[in-house]
Amino acid sequence: MENAIEVTVKLFAQYREGHFKAEPRVYPKGTTVEGVIIETGIPVEQFPIGVIMINGRHMDESYVIEHGDTVSLFPKVGGG
Repeated sequence: MENAIEVTVKLFAQYREGHFKAEPRVYPKGTTVEGVIIETGIPVEQFPIGVIMINGRHMDESYVIEHGDTVSLFPKVGGG
């Protein structure tokens, strides 16, 4: 597909429950991290996003993913 890109999505902590640890996924060009979050169906209402990393670098939800990126999603961690 000419207008598609493949990235690896990695989920951590509570996001893995009922989902996956890491897997390759295909998205249309121009997809943002926010689009990835929505498409994976991770429970951000229950466990808000804490950290987004793209290829090991901190990014935000507006980052437009590129072919070959590794998108890592971590929920906020509570504790005392």
